[in-house]
Amino acid sequence: MKNDKTWNSVDHYFTEQFQPESKDLQYVRDNNQKHGLPEIDVTPIQGKFLAMLAQLKGAKNILEIGTLGGYSTIWLARTLPEDGKIVTLEVDPIHVKTAQANINSVKLANKVTIIEGPALSTLPTLQAQGFSNFDFIFIDADKPNNPHYIKWALQLAAKGAVIVSDNVVRDGEVINKNTCDEKVLGIRKFIDILTKDERADSVGIQTVGEKGYDGFVLTIVQ
Repeated sequence: MKNDKTWNSVDHYFTEQFQPESKDLQYVRDNNQKHGLPEIDVTPIQGKFLAMLAQLKGAKNILEIGTLGGYSTIWLARTLPEDGKIVTLEVDPIHVKTAQANINSVKLANKVTIIEGPALSTLPTLQAQGFSNFDFIFIDADKPNNPHYIKWALQLAAKGAVIVSDNVVRDGEVINKNTCDEKVLGIRKFIDILTKDERADSVGIQTVGEKGYDGFVLTIVQ
């Protein structure tokens, strides 16, 4: 079996061939590091993949749960049409400040609204603020709360919406029924919800690469 050194090399090859990271996106990564943000952004390949999914959907109204420094936010926002919007939720004020600066630096502030606070507190307020009927949702936040996030995502999604939920394989631990890891337990409960909810048509995809062995769940809202 090939090891993670090979996975990384293949990721770097595809990045160089298909989506060399632009200077402004490299600046975003550097700025995140400068401000002490954890290095858990999506990779350039994953960012491009998200952007292509949003483009295929023709997304105009995007929700992101978990902003970090805005790297994935920017990938998604760049796919939006002139009247498109993305709302992104982030709990950490330092992350919010850094993300806003990053988004301003690439001149996308008119398309992006960052809402600060715990997502479980801000999600119930979105509809009253005029944010609902999302046609694309990206969930990439604290995994123990994924069961709550997917319930809200399904409630706020338009029919036919695409939901992408990241980091669901956890190095294969997702199949461990006896786990005590709260992140894995959150993912397993999240998967149980999708399995039982008639609105959700989902598929799980395993991945390898710069982020090791992980994967995502892709859901279409019926």
